[in-house]
Amino acid sequence: MDRLDCDRMFVAVAETGSFTAAALKLGTSSGQASKLVSRLEAELDVRLLNRTTRAVSPTEAGQAYLERLRPLLEEFDSLDLSIRNSSQAPRGRLRLTAPMTFGAMELAPALNDFALKYSEIELDVSFTDRLVNLVDEGFDMAVRVGRPASSSLIARKLCQVRIFPVASPDYLAEHGVPALPADLAKHECILDTNLQDPNRWPLRDSDKDLAAVPVKGRLRYSNAEACLGAAEAGLGLAFVPSFVSGPAIAAGKVKPVLMQFEPAPLGVHTLYPHNRHLAAKVRVLVDFLVERYRGKPSWEAGW
Repeated sequence: MDRLDCDRMFVAVAETGSFTAAALKLGTSSGQASKLVSRLEAELDVRLLNRTTRAVSPTEAGQAYLERLRPLLEEFDSLDLSIRNSSQAPRGRLRLTAPMTFGAMELAPALNDFALKYSEIELDVSFTDRLVNLVDEGFDMAVRVGRPASSSLIARKLCQVRIFPVASPDYLAEHGVPALPADLAKHECILDTNLQDPNRWPLRDSDKDLAAVPVKGRLRYSNAEACLGAAEAGLGLAFVPSFVSGPAIAAGKVKPVLMQFEPAPLGVHTLYPHNRHLAAKVRVLVDFLVERYRGKPSWEAGW
């Protein structure tokens, strides 16, 4: 296994261009990473990496070795994984990343139920709005809202999320209900700075074409729940996902407006790297979430 450790570390260093990053990826120290690669070079009697103070890159021999070695390691891992999956119940540490708000509000309860069902699986979940590189950062899978951006990952759709403006009944009684997207210019809007352009809300026009509608407001929050809270307080209209506004709509705290102009729903997907043999722990979680979110979303119940 010592040679295998050396080979894995060489691939990690070559792919990340850094002993520090490779060590972090494989859960060891940069000093140990350097020792493993040096041991491999000594055994092969060839220099595999060019080392400078700024970067690390494969030599010509190192690049040739990397191209032959990478598929061999992948084949070994697939073989090892297939044997483990066939003989064991799902177990082990599963690293998952998901968006902050959807993760905390909707995914966490599902993961808690999953943890009760699969006691041998250890969940390590990172809720962040940063786009995490699953492979480079050692994550097993992700849950993301929106169109999958990477064709290098396998995506399975869980559900859809709608997004449209909402406001409190008191605000609408005092300021009127906007009938067209252009009417938003007359209203106080609560701006979510997590949106790609907080000052322009994507809504369809009368021809069903998507348009960026200019909006303005004196409140800017980097959190959809905070925006909804401001709308409930009567401070204006908020443009938030339905999993955030749904319970407040059902409770009568806010009302949706301009729903006939809402943009196409956003898909919620699980994403995981291509692998010939998917780890049992990942497979059972993906299947669990697909079943959990089957049908009409729970946050749309009651309206």
